[in-house]
Amino acid sequence: MGKKDKRWVLQRKNDHYYNLAKRRNYRSRATYKLFQLNEKFNLIKERNVVVDLGCAPGGWLQAARDIVGDNGFIVGIDLQTVKPLPHDNVIAIKGDMTKEEILKQAKDLLPEKPDVIICDASPNISGVWDVDHVRSLELTTMALMTATKMLKKGGNFVVKVFQGDLFEKYVQLVSEYFDKAFTTKPRASRDESAEVYVIGKRFNGRKFDMNSKSPIVKLLDTKPVEEEITSPSLRKEISKEDSGLMIKRIKEMRSKKE
Repeated sequence: MGKKDKRWVLQRKNDHYYNLAKRRNYRSRATYKLFQLNEKFNLIKERNVVVDLGCAPGGWLQAARDIVGDNGFIVGIDLQTVKPLPHDNVIAIKGDMTKEEILKQAKDLLPEKPDVIICDASPNISGVWDVDHVRSLELTTMALMTATKMLKKGGNFVVKVFQGDLFEKYVQLVSEYFDKAFTTKPRASRDESAEVYVIGKRFNGRKFDMNSKSPIVKLLDTKPVEEEITSPSLRKEISKEDSGLMIKRIKEMRSKKE
């Protein structure tokens, strides 16, 4: 085991929320993030219907189930198989949350339109800050699109976003579809983490506008960064560009390859 691995094991061993989750049989320390977000913003209530996007390994499913109780209902979606929870009112679907057939499958399971959409999903991490920020925004924008398709009017939304140059633009985009948009970092988030949570309160019923002039929507026209774009010189070049120029650069690289 290398020094880095030893530091990681020691950090986890000394992590308050990791140990607390382990003692209480929660699948992830992230369970406490949702508890704290809900305590502050009152997102999920007893008896609510909830959809969890990117639900593996199931920590947020567990937290949501504890909040909604026996009379609520929760459907999770993830590309990975999620071990079933011992509750009849919690179901996890294996699939891509961006695919219409998977969303239809989720809708068919729900007793009614969801009151809340939650998303703690993370993109594949490259180690390049700006690239990871863009990947995060692509994922969270897809989550927002899904929320506008599924939520009942007046419903709530919470999603994890990595900080970066376009973060405030994403918050502005969320505010177009919700009466209020907030940003927060729960106590259970590690200090060194770039994650921030964006909260949308009271969905206004608008469908997602693909013709929006928001720079965030334009990300959906940019295919994911190719894995081969990993040379040290290119990483250095990308890290110096602002996000807008970086997106243009990615598109140019993609067009040369196609």
